[in-house]
Amino acid sequence: MTITWVALVVAAVVAILVVGYLVTQHQRRQRLQERFGPEYERTLSERDSRREAEQELLDREQRHAKLDIRSLAPETRSTYAKKWTEVQERFVDAPGFAVTEADQLVTAVMADRGYPTEGFEQQVSDLSVVHGPTLDHYRKAHEISSRAARQEASTEELRQAMVHYRALFEELLEDTTPGRDHRETMAPDRRGSVGSDPREPVDGDRPGPVETNGRGPVDTDARLAEDRTSHRYTQGG
Repeated sequence: MTITWVALVVAAVVAILVVGYLVTQHQRRQRLQERFGPEYERTLSERDSRREAEQELLDREQRHAKLDIRSLAPETRSTYAKKWTEVQERFVDAPGFAVTEADQLVTAVMADRGYPTEGFEQQVSDLSVVHGPTLDHYRKAHEISSRAARQEASTEELRQAMVHYRALFEELLEDTTPGRDHRETMAPDRRGSVGSDPREPVDGDRPGPVETNGRGPVDTDARLAEDRTSHRYTQGG
């Protein structure tokens, strides 16, 4: 009889441990999915198992926790926003050069925020912990920029690259943290802001900034190759 009770107790303990393990795994998986967004499924598709994919994401979190990620001072954000506006304006005459400048500007902001910039894949890995929903835009921009360097990208593709780069650029300028929508910190005045399309009226009959909605930025249908007259109108010139 005693042996039977001992067996029942052991079985109950094992069942509790198994249930606890399964619950913990489920909670961890749910947390990773919420934090990394589409990057979770992407990593899963690139690895041999879910366990391996989730371990990689956990490793990314641990590496990110050791980085000295810091906010930008208001004057620094303003300076970068002005530089972005200048890059957008140069797109009219030199779209390929402007895309290269946009890539360099994004990298510069990353460095100022405390992100290592030793290589694209490592950049993506580090950014994914906080900016997972935006990474697809960064990848597309980088791919177009690489083809542009070989003179294999059309003007329309270069325009798309600018929009993709801007999606990440806007987030990096703001104090974005997991679970916080970076749009909460955007300044209400859109004149000259990094998110504004340089050809659109500021008081706007059309949507102004590219905004993220958890799935990426809303397409503004920006036509960066339009004439200078529209540029001067929206820039207050």
